[in-house]
This record gives sequence, structure tokens and C-alpha cells, in this order.
Amino acid sequence: MKIALQLSLTPGRTVKDKAKWAADHGVEGMELWAFDGGVDALRRTADDVLPHLPVSSVCGNCDVGGERAMDFLHADLSRRRASIEGSKAILAFCGEVGAAGQIIPPIFGDPSVPDLSPVMDIPELEDRLMVAAMKEVGPVAAAHKTLFLLEPLNRYEQHYLRRQTDALRVIRRAKVKGVGIISDFFHMHIEETDTPAAIRACRGHVRHVHLADNTRNEPGTGDIDFVKGFSALKAIGFKGYMAYECAISGATEKQKAGNLAKSLEFVRGCVRRSRA
Repeated sequence: MKIALQLSLTPGRTVKDKAKWAADHGVEGMELWAFDGGVDALRRTADDVLPHLPVSSVCGNCDVGGERAMDFLHADLSRRRASIEGSKAILAFCGEVGAAGQIIPPIFGDPSVPDLSPVMDIPELEDRLMVAAMKEVGPVAAAHKTLFLLEPLNRYEQHYLRRQTDALRVIRRAKVKGVGIISDFFHMHIEETDTPAAIRACRGHVRHVHLADNTRNEPGTGDIDFVKGFSALKAIGFKGYMAYECAISGATEKQKAGNLAKSLEFVRGCVRRSRA
């Protein structure tokens, strides 16, 4: 298991400063954010990160023009197409830099598609749309030796994928390579009744992890049992990146940097204890 940080939460004034801080503190990868200008912007950011650290992953999606595109299940065909084509471009970038994959919550908020009952209800229609999208982007991800990573979110952010087994369901229906699951400890703490069991249930499909405590701040600020979660990851043979996706506590930049460094040591200690 390797520790990564999202670029935006890492101390430093510039991308180079942030990447150097992370490398100096033993971080093993940097997760980039896809909503800030498209693939060209990602490439410019990666040019400043790669001298210090690998790009672990890309979080989110944008269309080919650089606009936010998280509409894989939208009723509007043009918005679905923009999301799929944007994802293909980002997956190609992930392949270029050797990233584990692109992290995708398929939709935010409430359903957009109509209820077509008794012919087809909303859950079935959304599953069919998601499977169709995965059959298109999965082979692209596989061709670039990376992954399209489905992210279940909590009930306050997404209605569609909320538990790990929800992602597993559509992966099994799609039956394509190039697709995996990201396990986010914060979202699981809300939606799962047993986080370690949820991880074990998705053996072979969990390919990336997001770290945040139940406070949505850095690990070590709340009550999530990371040792048990990491033990489950070890049991399923997970060897990928665990990227911080959280706020960092502290009133000043200096305090935030200190608290993040402290949290990194906390997570390393949890990893060691999970291996005992």
C-alpha cells in the first residue's frame, strides 16, 4: 500500500513546491484534479509533479473542452457523450503518465432520467446506461494500461452508487476489462455497516483508496478504525495507492502543514499495525 496526496491539499505555493513537500515527507504519489482546464492542463501539471513523484491517479472528469463532465447518467444524450469522450481523453493521459486510473462518481445529486415503469424503472435504466458507458470506456482504459475507477459516494452526494457492492453489481453486468472500484473511507463510514467486510466483498476489484476521517479532515482527527480497514485491504492483496482526499485541520498554512505531516505518520503507523 502506497500513500498519495491530492495536489490541492498539499502545502506549497506552486505545483513544484507541493510535489517537493510531498516527496520530502515520504509520500509516494500525487493525485491530480481533473476539473481545472482539461487534459492540456493535466499535462502541464504533471510536468511539474513528475520530477518529484509519480502521478498516482486523476480524480474527476472534464469534456474535451475542459468543462466539468460528470453526467454519465444524464437524460441528455449530448451530456452523456461529453462525459464519455472526456473520460477517454483522461484515460489516455493516465496511460501516458502511468497513473492507476481515473476516479469517477457517475452522477451527483438526484436522478435525471425518467421513470419508465412498468417498462423500466429508474434504477434499471441507470444501470443500463452505466453498463453501456463502461463497455465503451473500459476497453480504452485497458488499452492504455490504466483503470476507469467507479467511486461510490454517500447518500448526501449521490443517489446511484452508495455502497461498494453497488459498484460491484454494475462491473459484473458490464463484463469488461479496465474497470475497478475506489474505496473511500469517509463515504464507507456513512454507508457501510462494516467497512472491512465491504472491502473483502469486493476482492479483486478494489484498485484505489481515498483517505479521510469521519470528520472529513485528515486521518487521525476522528474515529474511523483505519487499522481494521487496512487489514482488510491487505487480506485482499491490495497494493495500490491510498490518496488523501480531505480538508486539513489548522488555522494557518503552517499549522495545516504540521497537521498533515502528523497525519502521514499516523497512517504509516496504522499500516504497520495492520501487518502485525
